[in-house]
Formats: sequence, structure tokens, C-alpha cells
Amino acid sequence: MATGMVTTWGGTITDIGPIYPFVGAEVFLTILLLVFWVGWHILQMRGEGQEHERDRADVAANKDVARRMIERDG
Repeated sequence: MATGMVTTWGGTITDIGPIYPFVGAEVFLTILLLVFWVGWHILQMRGEGQEHERDRADVAANKDVARRMIERDG
């Protein structure tokens, strides 16, 4: 990917011009990244919460079975 004809790094940067792609899009890309990051965390917390609730319900459903096994074996 070429960003321009740079033969020497001497001089001022304004004479060379942009040296990387998407110049000026930094703020937009940062906001987009933050929205994605927060959204991912929200989705992750919801998914883990649902999984935790399923696990809790499974343990609660098998609670009586475990107690009867302890009484029988104990």
C-alpha cells in the first residue's frame, strides 16, 4: 500500500502529506470501537447471566436428589 512518494524524511511533515490511510477518521473509528466494546460486554454479561441461571436451576432441581442420596448412604 503506497501512501505517497517519500524519498526523504527531511523537511516538514505538511510537505510530505498523510503517511497513513484513513487520515481524519480517528475520532469516528474510536467511537465505533467503544460502541462495539461496550456492546460486546453487554451481550457477554447477558449470555453468562442466562447460563448461570440455567446452572442454578439445574442445581436447585437436583437438590432433593442429592439430599436423599446423602441420607441413604449416610
